[in-house]
Amino acid sequence: MTEIRATDLRFTTAEATEFLSTAFLMALAVIGFILISQFNSVVKPVIILSSVIMSTVGVFFGLMIFRMPFVIIMTGVGVISLAGIVVNNAIVLIDYIDILRERDGMDRREALVQGGKTRFRPVILTALTTALGLVPLAVGLNLDFIGLFSRLDPDFYWGGDQAAWWGPMAVAVIVGILFATFLTLVLVPVMYSLVDDVAAFFRRYFVAADEADVRVSDDLPDDVRPGVPVLEEAPSREPATVLRKRQPSFGLPRPLAQTD
Repeated sequence: MTEIRATDLRFTTAEATEFLSTAFLMALAVIGFILISQFNSVVKPVIILSSVIMSTVGVFFGLMIFRMPFVIIMTGVGVISLAGIVVNNAIVLIDYIDILRERDGMDRREALVQGGKTRFRPVILTALTTALGLVPLAVGLNLDFIGLFSRLDPDFYWGGDQAAWWGPMAVAVIVGILFATFLTLVLVPVMYSLVDDVAAFFRRYFVAADEADVRVSDDLPDDVRPGVPVLEEAPSREPATVLRKRQPSFGLPRPLAQTD
């Protein structure tokens, strides 16, 4: 039996919004789980995911500047695809900063400056190639591929239904990736430095105090240490006497002493 139900635009929009919101949260959860397992830390994945969340601000600014509607489905797909690019750039930067500090022994400020200078070109190239590749889709440039290869007539034209459908997604990704590049090169190192300062504060005033207490308790004797039971020494026993039996000698008789 076929089920028929009447729906309107609001119901369809609510379903699409719920689906895309769940997909975005699940994507963030999976990305965070993978980052925690690779970095063996919780703080650094939080820094990376915070840059992903703040990059959505650039999406809304781009739609406002170009006066484009917020299409739930296509703009949501653009935001979800944007998360992968932002995560890639932040991972490259933070991982190289950790390598400089652990392998080369640089301090935090020097590692941040050197890591930003070294990874500046890959991050910029990734953002520019992605943005330039989506410009024809954002402006609505269309061509006929079949006519281009069969009759050498590409038939370029602007606009159309496809531009109205794919335009919001392309604008969301373009403006979002440009805004996320600024976040990756500026905000991620700043958050890395702040988090490292907080971790150093806790190590100095909490972890170091606990280690000092343990070190002092190790230097004390056992009868003074708190919480260590004092064991009584067992009385020492006197060694038992051992009787040895003299063995008879079967050698030659000793010569008598000569007298004058």
